Amino acid sequence: MNKDDIKIRLGFVLLPQFALNAFSSFADLLALLGVETEAPGSCDWEVVAQTLIPVRSASGVQVVPTHLLGDPQRFDYVVVVGGPLSPREADTAALSPWLKEAARCGCHLLGLCNGVFALAQAGVLAGYRLCVPGDLLWEFERRFPSFLPDQLVVDRTMVFDRRRITCAGGAAVSDLASRVLCRHVPRADVQRALRRLQLPATESTHPIQPPPAGLPAGCPAALQRAVLLIEQYAGNTLAVDDLADKLGLSSRQLQRLFSRYLATTPQAYARRIRLRLVRWMLVHSDKSLAAIASDCGFADAAHMSRAFHAAHGTPPGVWRRQQSAVVLPDVPDPENTV
Repeated sequence: MNKDDIKIRLGFVLLPQFALNAFSSFADLLALLGVETEAPGSCDWEVVAQTLIPVRSASGVQVVPTHLLGDPQRFDYVVVVGGPLSPREADTAALSPWLKEAARCGCHLLGLCNGVFALAQAGVLAGYRLCVPGDLLWEFERRFPSFLPDQLVVDRTMVFDRRRITCAGGAAVSDLASRVLCRHVPRADVQRALRRLQLPATESTHPIQPPPAGLPAGCPAALQRAVLLIEQYAGNTLAVDDLADKLGLSSRQLQRLFSRYLATTPQAYARRIRLRLVRWMLVHSDKSLAAIASDCGFADAAHMSRAFHAAHGTPPGVWRRQQSAVVLPDVPDPENTV
């Protein structure tokens, strides 16, 4: 098969501590297509990097790049595979010039897991909607404050926006990979490869990211989306009517969901999430109390301080000083009890 017969060319870039399952979900499907399709070899892919030093995954397994970065124009798709935790800025910034060149060449750019950080760092997501893993949302907003809440999607597992594709990772990667590949090879071939991998061949129309911890088992998908959207708009005080509209519900239906499953109201739940965001920003930023109050949807620092003191028994400034010697993780507190 000559180069003209290749229907799709992909270049994979693995960030340090990348999620092995995100990479393997894509790579396994490509490997099976290479032997199962009516036109073997129609999919060509490489693992590229600045050096050929093995890249360690989050699980400790190392993958050796097959080629140096080189000219991105040889790829139709550049797939940045990240991991479950916040990436180091140095690791994402190092790829920026190459990713910018890939964007100029017209490549489709994919960000898996925290790979969206690398694309944002390169400045190739301006004007696009993008999927951000829910646990990394507040860190993403801290690093890239120019993105508006409407651009950041946390209630879906993937977003396709023109030549930018982003995915939260996990089981959704197989679905994303099949959607991409079906653009270039027969759908029957992709479905046959999925069956070989014991994966469902149907595409989920509206996959939802896992909700925050603390939701009761069996709660409706609409409620799961509601709490994810409240976190997405934590700093903007999303009105109940607007939240209900985004969910395709009436305000009364939304109120009933929160009352039945969480024994609270959407407004009270949103206040709790805003206070969680305040706590996170007090530890993970050096912003003033006034700036934090503005970012977290409070009228002013005094309003925030009263709410914080009522919830935690201490003013936010005192709480920040008490926490200054405590080493906390780089992700938001997953506690979300009601």
